[in-house]
Amino acid sequence: MAHLLGAEALHLEYPTRVIFDSVTVGLNEGDRVGIVGRNGDGKSTLLSLLSGRLEPDAGRVTRRRGVTLGMLDQADTVDPALTVAQAVVGELDEHVWAGDARVRDVIAGLLGDIDWHAVIDTLSGGQRRRVALAALLVGDWDVIFLDEPTNHLDVEGIAWLAEHLKRRWPNGQGGLAVVTHDRWFLDEVSNQTWEVHDRLIEPFEGGYAAYILQRVERDRMATTMEAKRQNLMKKELAWLRRGAPARTAKPKFRIDAAEALIADEPPIRDTVSLTQMATARLGKDVVDILDVSVSFGDKLVLEGVEWRIAPGERTGILGVNGAGKSTLLGLVTGAVQATTGTVKRGKTVKIATLTQQLSELGEVLNDRVSEVIGRYRTSYVAGGKELTPGQLLERLGFTSAQLQTPVKDLSGGQKRRLQLLLILLDEPNVLILDEPTNDLDTDMLAALEDLLDSFPGTLLVVSHDRYLIERVTDQQYAVLDHRLRHLPGGLEQYLVLRKAGEGSADARARDRGPGGTASSAATAAAAEASRPVLAGAELRAAEKERSSLERRINRLTGEIDTQHRRIAEFDQSDYVGLGALTAEVRALEEQIATLETRWLELSELLD
Repeated sequence: MAHLLGAEALHLEYPTRVIFDSVTVGLNEGDRVGIVGRNGDGKSTLLSLLSGRLEPDAGRVTRRRGVTLGMLDQADTVDPALTVAQAVVGELDEHVWAGDARVRDVIAGLLGDIDWHAVIDTLSGGQRRRVALAALLVGDWDVIFLDEPTNHLDVEGIAWLAEHLKRRWPNGQGGLAVVTHDRWFLDEVSNQTWEVHDRLIEPFEGGYAAYILQRVERDRMATTMEAKRQNLMKKELAWLRRGAPARTAKPKFRIDAAEALIADEPPIRDTVSLTQMATARLGKDVVDILDVSVSFGDKLVLEGVEWRIAPGERTGILGVNGAGKSTLLGLVTGAVQATTGTVKRGKTVKIATLTQQLSELGEVLNDRVSEVIGRYRTSYVAGGKELTPGQLLERLGFTSAQLQTPVKDLSGGQKRRLQLLLILLDEPNVLILDEPTNDLDTDMLAALEDLLDSFPGTLLVVSHDRYLIERVTDQQYAVLDHRLRHLPGGLEQYLVLRKAGEGSADARARDRGPGGTASSAATAAAAEASRPVLAGAELRAAEKERSSLERRINRLTGEIDTQHRRIAEFDQSDYVGLGALTAEVRALEEQIATLETRWLELSELLD
């Protein structure tokens, strides 16, 4: 493959520490590289060096003649005096840029809800970020560097960006390097992974899932690596193998090696025990939201919401920005009052929210970390083990030296982890996480997920991080067109609904009467009238068919697992035999897809 750009023997140091020491890397045609590592280890610095924005102290950066490079920074770089149109397409006439399919796709994918003639300075931070990303993607680049591109994008936007990058260049052409903590996105767009750590860059073949496997193998062979990190990676790998069918249907690494690594690994969560503990702490009643609507003046936000939250429930909430997710959580906490309907809370409910503002740390900024945690409980039970607050801090990536650091001097990620620890030490039985992935790298996200696995209460998560939602929750709901909708098909079902137009401005406009005000009663009546009603024998038949479908899907899933093991044990040089086995797996997957479609149809009728 032709060389695009690279670095030879790079050395970079600051007065207090060395960032890179004799690092050599290369990016070739067709490479799609995901860059991972702890916060502060030099991921963004690496992009700056390779792009030529930062000069190394020693070594050199090489680039093939004529190669063009575009880069998205973490910081806003768009001129605030420009309009959105000027920032994205410059002074090009409309007939010129409108005739370019790529430009039209980028504008539709990223800027559909932003006024084309708005001045950049009047936009929110998230909107400015999307304008900057669009301005980059409309260009014709041989190499693209993206530094945290998924920030301020919702699940739908992240899925669009992944699809755009996968088809942006022909196969084997172009180069991409991405720094992000979004592990689903890394797996979708990357065919290589670079881990930045300890002054060096270690390359791995494949995306995030393959990187996890190779890292576990590396850690097992390295006798000096601590056992805690090894066990955490094994648990993460177990999730990758036992997780969503879409991930296991087409594994990106050798299945026989994966099976050997997780053979003795217990399930991610002991669901039965956690539910029993949650019921003991909460009772049977948590929060019941019954036929609730919320309006602010003339603006309808939620309508006819019905949600009975159970003890031990682990739910992810999806929806575009402004759909009403925060309002829904406000109903749970009591911060928002229902306009109509009823909200009931159990007597023993103790709710805590991990907010994005770090408000819990405001009064302790000048205190040392050790002093802050010393005011709380002396022990905390996690995963059946009793841990001190210091041990919990260590589990979340703090060193003993950092215990003496004032809170105000901690990094953003460290403050985020301390905020979560203080909430857990207060022992709530309902925990709400509002975008918990902000400021956390992939290692700390894995540690956070591991800690949440042992939380014995009700967990509600709002996040655009698809991997996190699938990893720590057991079911998902979406706020679509002012209503709360259950998603038996998970995030894939949500993306299908959004693609069909549900939850969009057009759909909301269809719900409005001639005068522009929401005609709630008419909408509800029409929806109820159009929905088929099952009763008596039909209802029993539908329930019986759905149960039968669940059994058949489970049986076929088991057959697929058996076929995967056969493929792993099969003679890898027998291409004809491997092709036949693979065709059998594909046929089983098609059967499951058909059955799942019918299952979703029945669930719509029965729920």
